[in-house]
Amino acid sequence: MAEKRRSPCALSVKAHAFSVEALIGEKRRRSSGEEAPSPGLCELSPAPRASCASERSEDCSDGSPESEDVLLESPQPSLPCPGPGSGAGGAEDARVDLQGSDLWKRFHEIGTEMIITKAGRRMFPAMRVKITGLDPHQQYYIAMDIIPVDNKRYRYVYHSSKWMVAGNADSPVPPRVYIHPDSPASGETWMRQVVSFDKLKLTNNELDDQGHIILHSMHKYQPRVHVIRKECGEELSPVRAIPSGEGTRTFSFPETVFTTVTAYQNQQITRLKIDRNPFAKGFRDSGRNR
Repeated sequence: MAEKRRSPCALSVKAHAFSVEALIGEKRRRSSGEEAPSPGLCELSPAPRASCASERSEDCSDGSPESEDVLLESPQPSLPCPGPGSGAGGAEDARVDLQGSDLWKRFHEIGTEMIITKAGRRMFPAMRVKITGLDPHQQYYIAMDIIPVDNKRYRYVYHSSKWMVAGNADSPVPPRVYIHPDSPASGETWMRQVVSFDKLKLTNNELDDQGHIILHSMHKYQPRVHVIRKECGEELSPVRAIPSGEGTRTFSFPETVFTTVTAYQNQQITRLKIDRNPFAKGFRDSGRNR
């Protein structure tokens, strides 16, 4: 009698239940962190993972929650602080435009003269500029100084109405810098206004202690406007030279060159100053009365 052969793959009910329980128990042990013994199975060892803390690269992420946490918690390198001449909106990006340039050019064509006195005299026309290109949040000094154009002394020749060289320049005077009273201020403050140096005064008193700009009479000079980025702990001094470097920009305008005098030499300059200077109203009234 042929005996019915059982398939080697067929499992009894008890064997099936035992295998299911074994699988569930193994799954629970793995989820709780326990290592499940595997007497009859050979498991492949997981491949070693690269450390993302040192790489800080997206290539380290394998999609697992652990790798994402490592990437999120990894410290990001801080950006370097910009130096005096780095970054947009620094002093090197500044632009200065002369206001009233038409009037300055009219004086320049004749030969601009500026009165200097012991007590100090204001300039006319006054230096007035518009500044753009600054960092709105950065602090800046705005200053002005006046330097010799050359090393000559001049005299005015009346019969030819010209300035002629009369000899070598006098010995240099101590340098003076006029710091705008609003300094230091943010770039936003400077850019939203016309920056005027109308309070600056010129003097020929070499012992002046009022902060006026000291100049020699009968010499030619060039005003300069400086935009200076304020750095931590740095203070600008009216009796020291303008600091040099990337944090400083200097601007000058050829039409603002002038000759210093104690009395106007050219009558055309006298008339033009009386006509255009609002503070010379008394001179105009006197002329009409005469």
